[in-house]
Amino acid sequence: MKSTINYQLRSCNERLPWVLGALFALAGSFPLAAQANQTQFVSFQQFMENTHSSHATNFVLDGNNKVKSEAAFEDMRQHVLHVYEGVQVQQSFVLGGDYFDCVPMLQQPGARQGGLKAIAAPPPVPTTFPSVRIGGNDGTGLKQPQAVTSQLAANEKIDEYGHSRICSEGTIPMRRITLKELSRFPTLRDYFQKAPDGAEHVPSKTVYPPSAVAHKYAYTYQYVNNTGQTDTINLWSPYVDTGLGEIFSLAQSWTIAYTPVLQTAEVGWQNYPGLYGNQSARLFIYWTADGYGSTGCYNLSCGAFVQVNGSWFIGGPFANYSTVGGAQYEFTAQFYLFQGNWWLGLGSPSGITWVGYYPGSIYGSGPMRTNAQLLEFGSESVGSNPWPPEGSGYYASNGWSYAAYQRQLYYWDYPNANAIWDSLTVAQPSPSCYTIAGPYWGGYTPPTNYWGTYFYFGGPGGYGC
Repeated sequence: MKSTINYQLRSCNERLPWVLGALFALAGSFPLAAQANQTQFVSFQQFMENTHSSHATNFVLDGNNKVKSEAAFEDMRQHVLHVYEGVQVQQSFVLGGDYFDCVPMLQQPGARQGGLKAIAAPPPVPTTFPSVRIGGNDGTGLKQPQAVTSQLAANEKIDEYGHSRICSEGTIPMRRITLKELSRFPTLRDYFQKAPDGAEHVPSKTVYPPSAVAHKYAYTYQYVNNTGQTDTINLWSPYVDTGLGEIFSLAQSWTIAYTPVLQTAEVGWQNYPGLYGNQSARLFIYWTADGYGSTGCYNLSCGAFVQVNGSWFIGGPFANYSTVGGAQYEFTAQFYLFQGNWWLGLGSPSGITWVGYYPGSIYGSGPMRTNAQLLEFGSESVGSNPWPPEGSGYYASNGWSYAAYQRQLYYWDYPNANAIWDSLTVAQPSPSCYTIAGPYWGGYTPPTNYWGTYFYFGGPGGYGC
């Protein structure tokens, strides 16, 4: 214990200059933020006109961009035009510094590029819970966090320009894909990949190729044939110091098939300044059909996910984040295979909303057309020595309100669709930087007051992970 405390103090001392630098940067940003709020609102029509008239030289020669060539820029421009050409948008707004456009459901990329003529029917909300487990903690001593049922605070339904952030019926809020964002990456494929080096793999199967950056994990896993899983994720927003080469930090679940080809459906929160442009953790989804090779993208940035409910902002920030020793926030996320589609549910332990689905067709003839084979839960970061914090930035052993957690972990077995508590194995590839505590049993009193199977995770990152 003493060595752990000493390491935490050392890590905190190492990171103190970075934290202070971040605070000064934030303090200095307020006048800039006020100035930004005074700029002209960019309507969807103006955005499209700007995209049509944009020239590669303005982006390739900009020292703040990474787009590698005029040809790479033109690929990006054509992608944006392909996504939006013919889309009819009557309402747009700003959230977290990003534009969102209210896009008709059948005009979003997943529907248009998938050739959908109608939106699939959602599954019934699952009403079955895992059976009672005897023994262990009955849950009475565990805290009840604050569930995130909306990414908007009560006073955030109107943006700074006076535009409603509530999309009208039949439309969904789609985070605007801009050339400014795409040009922060060398190529369009780099933009689609889960990390800049393209080295992402399933954590328990990771073999890293030579690379300037690397993925680090703290996670739990279970090999089991299933048709989906449920995970309630503690919500944090750890600071990612891009000036030191840190790239992103996230917490998520992976729903995976790995033979004969690796395929995934993923959901969680992520702080990725290089993608989103600021330090706020975002709700994200991701998928791949071929082991992160030529397929996969975040959120709604390619023709994959089909969103059907406008109450959640995929790629958008949250109104509240957990604080060390203070209020704890969480949201429930689940994937569930229904009539050939992987449905995403978001909400709280007392109830979820079906937000949308990955059509089974995006997985081709692969294993996820019928079921998944592996479940994983935990955190991931990318850096190049140093690495950013994961979770809250505290080691898992610090427990409630200091370490991050994931709880209420269960799955539906295949082919019977029975709800079963997870039986997880722990993996800590970088224990000096990131750890797992648990899994534990936290009691069961459905539908709300229980922790079920849970664990703590995270750590400060730093050097030598």
